[in-house]
Amino acid sequence: MYILDMFSKKTKMIDKADALAGRETPLPTAETHFIKETPLKGPFPDGMKTAVFGMGCFWGVERMFWKLDGVYTTAVGYAGGYTPNPTYQEVCTGQTGHNEVVLVVYDPREISYEALLKTFWEGHDPTQGMRQGNDVGTQYRSAIYHADEAQKAEAEESRAAYQQALAAAGHKGTITTEIEPAGTFFYAEDYHQQYLAKNPNGYCGVGGTGVSCPIGVGVAAE
Repeated sequence: MYILDMFSKKTKMIDKADALAGRETPLPTAETHFIKETPLKGPFPDGMKTAVFGMGCFWGVERMFWKLDGVYTTAVGYAGGYTPNPTYQEVCTGQTGHNEVVLVVYDPREISYEALLKTFWEGHDPTQGMRQGNDVGTQYRSAIYHADEAQKAEAEESRAAYQQALAAAGHKGTITTEIEPAGTFFYAEDYHQQYLAKNPNGYCGVGGTGVSCPIGVGVAAE
């Protein structure tokens, strides 16, 4: 009974009134990207845009995006919840409401938001609710946090297209991905940034459905 209760708490979003208090001061983190040697924090160069995705354990998710041509920098952090400047340990309790997410800073002249969405959908299983594989909890939920109405529209269109593709491929799950406005992105601790570049044999529990996302991957017009 106790085990079931603990499981349900980890997979149920906490109410804002019950969330941990957090802190006013941001957590110390890295200044530059371990691979790209670009700044992790803005202001970013003119013309750059941002995207925020939750796809499960953020170590493996970040690696997917830093490998893409046209991505200026990436960082892991927390978003979608209530607690200001949470620690990793606090997020893991499920008492912050936050998700493990990746901030992607990209050049739309070199890579489109559509291409980022394709990586998002194909890089994880968006039908699993509050989990990804063996990683269970609200911090592992599938999410797109959009920067503007254009991103919101593209995200919603791509969700509908991928749901159709999953059904056509015989995947019975229904997409549970939340699409919400991007609130504050709280940077994770230094050791989490580009973790799999620093620890090549580290854990990565993220895996896709094997179903291709039927949206374009064209470069945005200049």
